[in-house]
Amino acid sequence: MNSILPSSFANWSVLTASFLLVLHLTIGGVTLAAILHLASAKWRYKVRDMAVSLFGLYPLAFALLVILLLAQHNVFAWMGVEAAQDEHPLNAWHNPIFLAVRELGGMVIIGLLYSRFIRLQAISERSEADWDRFKMTANFIPVAHVLYGTMVAWDFEMTMVPMWESSVYGMYHFVSNFGMMLSTMVVLCYTLNRSGSLRTRIPDYIFNYFGQMMLAFTILWTYLFFAQYLTIWYGNIPEERNRIDSMVTGDYSWLWWTFFGMKFLTPFLFLIFTYFRHSPVSIFRIAVVIIVGTWIERFTWIAGSVPVGPFEQSHYPLTSAFDVIVVVAVFVAVVLLLRRSLGRNGVTKDPLATSRVQAA
Repeated sequence: MNSILPSSFANWSVLTASFLLVLHLTIGGVTLAAILHLASAKWRYKVRDMAVSLFGLYPLAFALLVILLLAQHNVFAWMGVEAAQDEHPLNAWHNPIFLAVRELGGMVIIGLLYSRFIRLQAISERSEADWDRFKMTANFIPVAHVLYGTMVAWDFEMTMVPMWESSVYGMYHFVSNFGMMLSTMVVLCYTLNRSGSLRTRIPDYIFNYFGQMMLAFTILWTYLFFAQYLTIWYGNIPEERNRIDSMVTGDYSWLWWTFFGMKFLTPFLFLIFTYFRHSPVSIFRIAVVIIVGTWIERFTWIAGSVPVGPFEQSHYPLTSAFDVIVVVAVFVAVVLLLRRSLGRNGVTKDPLATSRVQAA
């Protein structure tokens, strides 16, 4: 890319990365509940109410999406590219109006479908008709997750560089974030168990199940990581290699290798051993590492898509007041919304949320 965007793009990348984590927590919890149901996993009854409680983050995800779309020239790198468009014009996908329509429309459709699943799950065992409607809706959840997750991956990461593309990037993106969602479930189960806030304590064997799933998604993410990298490396096409080379060897190289270590080396080297998969505290610590690694991964792919000038240094995350305020504000909003959602779904002993439900 011949155009060099101002450093504000990297600042806004902090908000974009935070939005993507919130979004995938929002849709990932419901997808987990649907997958466990479709697989007839008996342990789903232990975690499904907690899983769908992550959908309580939907208002935050929607609000962050609106903010990013309003500030689109600071968020989407291709909107700041003016040079070389005569030689390589932007395609129809790179259209601001189409971008806003498909992102807002997708969010609304996901909201309606996932809300229906949550309502039907709550009454699924009331009658055979309710059970049939619930099963039918559950079939659509993973499909919607893949389609919507692929679109989000393209819009917020892959197409940041107009001439760069990868046939596996959509899967690489939502597999990575689904593993992060599983880690978040572990953190919730562990912290709520320790605090005594749960109405029904999560048994320790559930952590082993989560540990196995985390290991599986770690291996799948690593496979997609190398499948994408090796294809680009062997192809040796400059417009494909340049983006990877910039992240691997440029200013963000330490972030690149950091998230690789946090998302592959750490979980794989520990979760392959039975001892750690049967230790809730170990799985909790590994989960925290995966969550942080996923945030760094999202930031690196977004901010690293636009190189700075030869005599400038890339903006590192959390090195400005804007970055810190954004991350803290999003984290606080996540905690408050989750606390409210968990109480409303009867997962935690939240007297305020319970009293509001009873009053309603």
